[in-house]
Amino acid sequence: MKGLSLLANDEADLALISACLQDALIPLAEMHFDAEEQRFYMMANRFQWERAMRDASGKPALRQEIGDADFADSDELPGDGRRNAAIRIDNVVTVRSKGINLKEPGKFLSLLAIQRDADHLNLIFAGGGVIQLEVTELALALRDLGSAWPTQWRPEHEANPRNRG
Repeated sequence: MKGLSLLANDEADLALISACLQDALIPLAEMHFDAEEQRFYMMANRFQWERAMRDASGKPALRQEIGDADFADSDELPGDGRRNAAIRIDNVVTVRSKGINLKEPGKFLSLLAIQRDADHLNLIFAGGGVIQLEVTELALALRDLGSAWPTQWRPEHEANPRNRG
């Protein structure tokens, strides 16, 4: 039942957490900004890329080459899996959105990446939506909750979307 528990305080850590959250499904209703505490929270149903990426021998291919994470403790169930995760971002001053209808709380967004741009963290979603968090300092935490479950649906991406004809 043990899952990931990661902290991002620098660019390498953020890249790793962004990779772990790629293709996470996030209910719009499960996002919350606490202006008084300067924290942004969200719940995610994330695809476990750390389980999916294995070398020829079946061992996890994603290692502690970037960031401070280690995936040795991730669930060793066969096949692909998904897991619920809580994400907390500290030091948030303001939150803006673009291309997202905030009046549809039942809608799910598919997270593609988290990118840092000067004093902003940009949550980039499929379909062109962005939630931009103005932060005074990078401090992001991801913690898996509960057990993983198997899934037969592995997200697919174009090898190089810029080379479309």
